[in-house]
Amino acid sequence: MSKFMDWVDARFPATKMWEDHLSKYYAPKNFNFFYFFGSLALLVLVNQIVTGVWLTMSYTPSAEEAFASVEYIMRDVEYGSILRLLHSTGASAFFIVVYLHMFRGLLYGSYQKPRELVWVFGMLIYLALMAEAFMGYLLPWGQMSYWGAQVIISLFGAIPVIGNDLTQWIRGDYLISGITLNRFFALHVVALPIVILGLVVLHILALHEVGSNNPDGVDIKKHKDENGIPLDGIAFHPYYTVKDIVGVVVFLFIFCFIVFFFPEMGGYFLEKPNFEQANPFKTPEHIAPVWYFTPFYAILRAVPDKLFGVIAMGAAIAVLFVLPWLDRSPVKSMRYKGWLSKIWLVVFCISFVILGILGVLAPTPERTLLSQVCTILYFAYFILMPFYTRLEKTKPVPERVTG
Repeated sequence: MSKFMDWVDARFPATKMWEDHLSKYYAPKNFNFFYFFGSLALLVLVNQIVTGVWLTMSYTPSAEEAFASVEYIMRDVEYGSILRLLHSTGASAFFIVVYLHMFRGLLYGSYQKPRELVWVFGMLIYLALMAEAFMGYLLPWGQMSYWGAQVIISLFGAIPVIGNDLTQWIRGDYLISGITLNRFFALHVVALPIVILGLVVLHILALHEVGSNNPDGVDIKKHKDENGIPLDGIAFHPYYTVKDIVGVVVFLFIFCFIVFFFPEMGGYFLEKPNFEQANPFKTPEHIAPVWYFTPFYAILRAVPDKLFGVIAMGAAIAVLFVLPWLDRSPVKSMRYKGWLSKIWLVVFCISFVILGILGVLAPTPERTLLSQVCTILYFAYFILMPFYTRLEKTKPVPERVTG
């Protein structure tokens, strides 16, 4: 085995990669619960790719046969129903894990110097995931899939001058049709997974270049022993690989429980209208995107003008990319930031959750007003950040990690 590895290492840096990214990559020893979600995101990504490959073997991407092929997978393909539910539940699980992963970044300042590029790559992954989920949402060719895509694609028509041409170019037709379904299938199955995998590799490489953040926001590279090993660090393997396995087991218990007993989750993971075949002549009573898009959909509806609504929705995502340059605090972790940062983070999270709930519900004047208030608070968190992070009084940060 040793001779074989020597032969491989002479031609490919297998051992070097193992040491650089696992056995000799030293991570802070005070990782907590929130640090499970990075590895869980990788687990769900693998689940989506594996189950997606198997589903494509029995799926037919045409307007005439797409819905029937999904029914065929659910009823006639051996283990097809489990594969389909693993994939559909996995999509929601992906966004739950990613949102918690992003929250950890906000909580401990993982976007601050020198990890700006790590955050930007992470946000590009998030953007690609949104595109991937949107493309995949049309594939079952159910009522909500069809009309949800119709609503979202029509938003591009609000862009001056090029809007109508752009909308038609995205659809590939004057209406959503088999051509739209086919191109969304190609993007969902081939193009976007390649982009996501590439971004994940870049995200991990950038992270391992600058080192992992920790709940204290302390740079562990400042204090090393005579061998150059950080005093407050431990090898990622085997310590954190074993710890992550515990998180994976707990996650799989919860995930499988949902898959086998509550795959629809009351209509939030699998909407009831999607059990009807797409019908261009019958509009569902209430059209809403999947739950993980609803905060941005609520922002869109909160703005009366269609064009400015689209701009606001795009800005709500775009502003996340510039977050590293908005935070002027001298400390990273929320443990040592002032009370203004803590209050605004709570306000932001509550606003985001309320917008998510409002995006699912049918609009009323009261709900629209609440959406507008939450939209203002959402943007205020970012716009005011350079001021309250600079002005607030922070606590002294310890030289070493506190555990």
